[in-house]
Amino acid sequence: MRIIKLFALLILLPFISCKNDTTIITELQNIHSTIKTKYAPDKRVEVFDINFELAENQLILEGETTSKKAFSILLDSLNNKKLKFTNNVRILPDSAVGNLKFAIARNSVINIRSKPKHSAELGTQGLLGMPLKVLDKKGDFYRVQTPDDYISWVDKGGITRMNKKNYDQWNSRKKIIFTKNFGYVYVDKNENASIISDITLGGVLKYKSLDSEFYEVEYPDKRIGFIKKEEAINYESWIQNLNPSKESIVSTAKKMNGFPYLWGGTSSKGIDCSGFTKTAYFMNGFIIPRDASQQINAGEIVDKELNFEGLEKGDLIFFGSKATAEKKQRVTHVGIWLGNNKMEFIHASGNVHISSMDNKQPNYDEFNKNRYLGGKRYLGVKDKMIIDLKKKIKL
Repeated sequence: MRIIKLFALLILLPFISCKNDTTIITELQNIHSTIKTKYAPDKRVEVFDINFELAENQLILEGETTSKKAFSILLDSLNNKKLKFTNNVRILPDSAVGNLKFAIARNSVINIRSKPKHSAELGTQGLLGMPLKVLDKKGDFYRVQTPDDYISWVDKGGITRMNKKNYDQWNSRKKIIFTKNFGYVYVDKNENASIISDITLGGVLKYKSLDSEFYEVEYPDKRIGFIKKEEAINYESWIQNLNPSKESIVSTAKKMNGFPYLWGGTSSKGIDCSGFTKTAYFMNGFIIPRDASQQINAGEIVDKELNFEGLEKGDLIFFGSKATAEKKQRVTHVGIWLGNNKMEFIHASGNVHISSMDNKQPNYDEFNKNRYLGGKRYLGVKDKMIIDLKKKIKL
């Protein structure tokens, strides 16, 4: 149906010279919108922002996109209709980042913001050692894409940029992953030594050597440090020995109990509702979508009747505004079902804590019960939105 609508719009294009500028631009915007809906519907993971201008009977295309396919379809459409235009659209990444199109997070936590400025809203966070694609540059900020495909801006101090060769070398080397909530990397094999940086749950560094008490590690910017042996594990061993289960998801989630709430946070320094569920699954070997409104689109539907039956430990449960005749459903919150006889779930709201859907329990959460939207099961479900790290090329 969308393709039919697109062709219908394109049929109108030969006649645009007879119309005023406003009508012409409106028709082109409609074509752009149709293509965007099909090929780049979520601006958080794909950029397709094209503007149209008319100057002296010349059509000018401005903007930027990460979707070569969507833009190629747009250009083919215009060319097929023999429209003359000037193409000033940027295909990201482009010359703004040169050949350094990749990066690795070099701080314990990097703040990735909605716009290229420190005062902008926090969109998400990355952890030490996280691999990133670099798409664009503005001032001291780089637009990056995380492993869960989230696109936003990070300041230059948080990353080490690399070309493809160095990036592949980094990814192919042996790593360690930090498994405690908080810790430090030291300049020497001594916990009383000077600190190079802090490190948080899920942080990854290059493995150099190991003795009875410390891992020797390397940062992406070549700094060398030491981590207590009991606080980390060889990344490959960690992945191979993971046995994700309902119980392990719940156990990981409970270890984050009390973490402070931070809008956009995905780390033990501060975490939001979907950052919390994302981290719980990551520490069990899965990369899942970033936001609650994305997470609800993955996995297998459970509890269609919204009566809390059929839910199991580790399932995600969602909250927000239910659909009406006038409005679509809006997902604004997510938690993890604990699967006990108290109808409890754990979620990040104010801080990470446990609430109940049973009005007889002291931690009864009437507010969220009244806006419950259903559950999704991720474990044992094949879904392109749920990346199993055991089957993925190692970090």
